[in-house]
Amino acid sequence: MTIVAKDLVRRYARAKETPFEKRTYTTALDGVDFFADDGEAVGIIGESGSGKSTLVRLLLALDTPTSGTIEIGGRSVDARKSARSLHWLRRETGIVFQDPYASLDPRMSIGRAIAEPLWALGIEGDHRARVAEVLQDVDLEPDMASRFPHEFSGGQRQRIAIARALAHKPSILVGDEPLSALDVTVRAQILDVLRNLLARDNMTMLFVSHDIGVVQALCDSVVVMKDGAIVERGAVSEVLQHPREAYTKRLLAAIPTINTAP
Repeated sequence: MTIVAKDLVRRYARAKETPFEKRTYTTALDGVDFFADDGEAVGIIGESGSGKSTLVRLLLALDTPTSGTIEIGGRSVDARKSARSLHWLRRETGIVFQDPYASLDPRMSIGRAIAEPLWALGIEGDHRARVAEVLQDVDLEPDMASRFPHEFSGGQRQRIAIARALAHKPSILVGDEPLSALDVTVRAQILDVLRNLLARDNMTMLFVSHDIGVVQALCDSVVVMKDGAIVERGAVSEVLQHPREAYTKRLLAAIPTINTAP
């Protein structure tokens, strides 16, 4: 599914220290144009505070832009609309968060956690069978569905989080630093899972990461963000091996990488 955003601006009002102080604003995004083709995996890199997470939140209608437009699959995205009006967007998107420990309810079996998007989105069918299917997709056994998060390692929990994000068969998968909390060996295993799923299902993917090795191994293209703007974009091989911008060169030199090539 295609994603097209034009001239996105997001400003946040700063708290006033006194009632008489003039209101000031912080600009988190400043005129960003972003696009992703159907089935494309796009890496989003940049230093902390560069606007990566703000961009993703706007694209998912979890926040409202100050100005600018967003279209997903040719349909306008407006976070000011009702939850019912955005039901189609929730149906088309799945997200995997950074922390596999915090993203799962410890009181909920993993089968119930994975099935939660199915009943929340009103998706009909055999939910138990779908849970078993996505557990197999992430290389876990279907009979694990009755167990609880504390019974699993960090890598297994992130596999569960991926299964939950994919349960309702979204067209777009978003990863917000989904591998950063895992050790190097487990990271490589999860990367293989994601790579295989993307190839099989032809999903569009947005992948926010500080890990250049992961972006290089998983993504087709990359955008580099600095101070709320995109300063460079292009094919992964071109940008990461032959960066044009001085900021991109400094960023690549400063960020540690791991070897994740298949």
